[in-house]
Amino acid sequence: MSEMTSRALLERLIGFATVSRDSNLALIEFIRDYLAQLDVECELFYNAERTKANLFATIGPRDRGGIVLSGHTDVVPVDGQPWTVDAFRLTEKDGRLYGRGTADMKGFLASVLAAVPMLLKRELRLPVHLAFSYDEEVGCLGVRPMLAELEKRAHKPVLCLIGEPTSLQPVLGHKGKLAMRCQVKGAPCHSAYAPYGVNAIQYAARLINRLEEIGEKLARPDQHDERFDPPYSTVQTGVIRGGRALNIVPAECEFDFEVRALPGFDASTVADDLHSYAQAELLPKMRAIQSDTDIRLEPLSMYPGLATPPDSEAARLLALLSGSSDFGTVAFGTEGGLFDQAGIPTVVCGPGSMDQGHKPDEFVTLEQLRDCDAMLMRLAEHLSTLA
Repeated sequence: MSEMTSRALLERLIGFATVSRDSNLALIEFIRDYLAQLDVECELFYNAERTKANLFATIGPRDRGGIVLSGHTDVVPVDGQPWTVDAFRLTEKDGRLYGRGTADMKGFLASVLAAVPMLLKRELRLPVHLAFSYDEEVGCLGVRPMLAELEKRAHKPVLCLIGEPTSLQPVLGHKGKLAMRCQVKGAPCHSAYAPYGVNAIQYAARLINRLEEIGEKLARPDQHDERFDPPYSTVQTGVIRGGRALNIVPAECEFDFEVRALPGFDASTVADDLHSYAQAELLPKMRAIQSDTDIRLEPLSMYPGLATPPDSEAARLLALLSGSSDFGTVAFGTEGGLFDQAGIPTVVCGPGSMDQGHKPDEFVTLEQLRDCDAMLMRLAEHLSTLA
């Protein structure tokens, strides 16, 4: 097992069903053992329950900062999706490799692991760090304790490459995200006497309408950044729950909403606006009927956006590795904003396309995997020839 191709490694990685709700330890232990056979030591950063872990490893000199190759090990569920192949067993057809996570983003992890023997043979002037995380798919949660540790170190990495699927096109930016839950506590009564109750669903609907109004303001042309698609920050409600029976005025309703924020836009202002509206316009009316009614906002998750300058050293290195300075952005989020926030300039480039990510019969092409292998070879050559 000491040296394996990226395809062979991807086959092994896909066999671990690392859905975010489940443990990723079996996969992490496989990677740890693979690296141990190559005499590469790993650090594991566990969650509080010790059911999941991040993995960090360094190849090359340890007395200076280096380049982080970063990716997440968790995948989204396959429940209810019409897969035509086994989602957790690699299937090859017509130059495509099918399986959950092939594009998002175990294809990149496989290429990185396959490159380790080659990196070890080089006299790297800067080290290469491997940073593999958990719980990215549920709000970029798992990477945070690992980043907190890296920030304390004397030789902090100088650059991070996130291998999310971009079809190996160079990406310098993405939006941030704030996910919130709003809980409305009303007052129940028989529906025949509806005016004497406080209908939680109807008040929730007014709050959702307020979010739509906020979203319309954010979509005005003066708020646009044409580097992104759509070119403005967005607000949307994705889940709503409430009510028990049609003849009962509902006592509770809750809904989840998200803000996809352009870099530089503070998504919390949306939640602040909604809170102010609830306090000034809705709660006085609700409490005039019953005093213990309430509206509460609870954060679920958040991560910052990313906007690496195109004239930065990080961008120049990405152009060298990808063979293109036609920098773009992506609509989906990554852990890149968190690395950047920790003082590690970050770029995004990886095999596969998010057009396949999160869908049934997800795949990455063999060509993309080979091209990623070649990109990592260029990284090794660059780090070996630095002055």
